[in-house]
Amino acid sequence: MMKIAIPLAEGRLCMHFGHCEQFALVTADETSKTIAGTKLLTPPPHEPGVLPRWLHEQGANVIIAGGMGQRAQSLFAANSIQVVVGAPTGTPEKIVGDFLAGTLEVGGNACDH
Repeated sequence: MMKIAIPLAEGRLCMHFGHCEQFALVTADETSKTIAGTKLLTPPPHEPGVLPRWLHEQGANVIIAGGMGQRAQSLFAANSIQVVVGAPTGTPEKIVGDFLAGTLEVGGNACDH
């Protein structure tokens, strides 16, 4: 089982993870490519290095975001969390379903810092 973190604003992917209201933590089975469950979590205040460590503590091993700065990507990698950036806005279930199916279309990183 893998746990995929999706930053949310109003129930949809937030284009910058540091400005999100909540994270969806989606538990998925890589083998059957199915979603086992979704938890909505309120993150701690956004400060450098806090979210990668906090999401690691929640069991996340993938984060899918619209945009993320290079330093944040490095911090997630240091916490053994795979980073996928450039994802389109959408519901967590749609994004994770597409990711599991190998059909998630990612564009450019929506963050330039």
